[in-house]
Order: sequence, then C-alpha cells, then structure tokens
Amino acid sequence: ALAAGGAEVWAWDDTEDKRNDAIEAGIALTDLYQSDWSKLDKLVLSPGIPDQYPEPHALATRARDTGCEIICDVDLLARANDSARFVGISGTNGKSTTTALIGHILKEAGRLVEIGGNYGIPALDLPPLDESGTYVLELSSYQLERIPSVRLDVAILLNISPDHLDRHGGMEGYVAAKKILFERAGEGSQAIIGIEDNHCRGICLELMIKRGGKGIVPISASARAPGGVYVDGGMLIDDLDNQQN
Repeated sequence: ALAAGGAEVWAWDDTEDKRNDAIEAGIALTDLYQSDWSKLDKLVLSPGIPDQYPEPHALATRARDTGCEIICDVDLLARANDSARFVGISGTNGKSTTTALIGHILKEAGRLVEIGGNYGIPALDLPPLDESGTYVLELSSYQLERIPSVRLDVAILLNISPDHLDRHGGMEGYVAAKKILFERAGEGSQAIIGIEDNHCRGICLELMIKRGGKGIVPISASARAPGGVYVDGGMLIDDLDNQQN
C-alpha cells in the first residue's frame, strides 16, 4: 500500500520465512538493524510488536532514540482519507459485535460505509472514501497507542476490565491506552461511553467536566444513565433530550 502510494519503503521482518514470502511478493527488503535511521520518517510497526512493555523491540527503541514516529496501518488510512468520517469502537469486550452492528445499520440506512481495523478487513485493504463515506473501525489498545493522525467523529468505549496488562505495564497503562480514544476525537465529535465499570465511569466524568457535558452519551444495560441511553425494568430508555447542550 505504501509503495503504491509513492512512498519510499524499507521493509523488514525478523522471521526469515516471512522475509522470503516478501521477496516472492516483489517487496524489496532493507535490514533495519543496519540502516541509517536519520533517513526514516515513520516506523509502521505491527500492532503485536511491543514498543514499551513488557520489553520494547530493539527497532522500536531505535525509532524512539532517533525521533522516528511509531504508527500503525490505521494511522496511514486516516492520513490518506482525511475527508471521510471515522467511527472508532474500543473496549475489552463486545467491540467486534458493536463494530459489525454499526456498520450494518449504516449500510441499511443507505450510507457509504466500510468496516475494518482490528475487526475483519485490515485498514489498508479498505477502499478509499470521500466526505460522503464513513469508516467504522474496531480499535484495539495496541492500535490506539499508534494513531496520532486519526480524528474520530464518533468515539465509542464500551467497557474496561483487566486485559493485556503485561503489554501496557499494568492496569493503569491499559486504561491510559483506552483513554487515547477520546484524545483522537475531533472537534464537535460524539463520545459514547458504557458506564458499567468504575474505569469507564471515571473517564465519562472526566470528559463531562472537560467538555461541559457536550457531546457525551453515557450508556448502560444495568443502571440509569441520565442524558444517555440505558435499560430500566426491561425497557430501553432514550434520555438524550436531557443531555446537556
């Protein structure tokens, strides 16, 4: 995708078999352990490769030491399609189902939409969209740490429970990674937050204070969520009319 876009690409994989696959696919390889990093602008790192915890990969350390920004494929998608709308969904559980459901609803409504990211189709396999289109992307905690260019129109955080703690240096780091979702929300964006766990309730309160309540939609299946959407006595309650404006 980068080569097709006209970028100069230095590709590498630590696994010899993968390097052979790349060569067979016509991808030129560059040994990044022996390269001049002063000539590199961005490191597109696979989400599964750690850049901090539990131990940073050697090339991630090289990137940080030389001021080379570490990003992932989702960030490249945003750079190439900055006129489209973006919906980002994260959470420990339920994000794939939510991503698929939102995509289905938009398609049924006749909207131009593409679904992918951490779910289904990888970001750079999604076709380009203009201002009439919407990307609905599942975003993992790994990806959230590497999307500096993404500006979300809708940011959805479903829940947070202990997961991937070794990768984030503990629970505090994991929660911090999830909070990046709202740091990537653009001006006038909507933030939808499940408030059934303490971590998400805290994040919701922080955003309420920061935004003066504007554009914040709390959701819950087990407790009242004033100004949001919640379940009470087996009934789905839409309380959005009481949202602060």
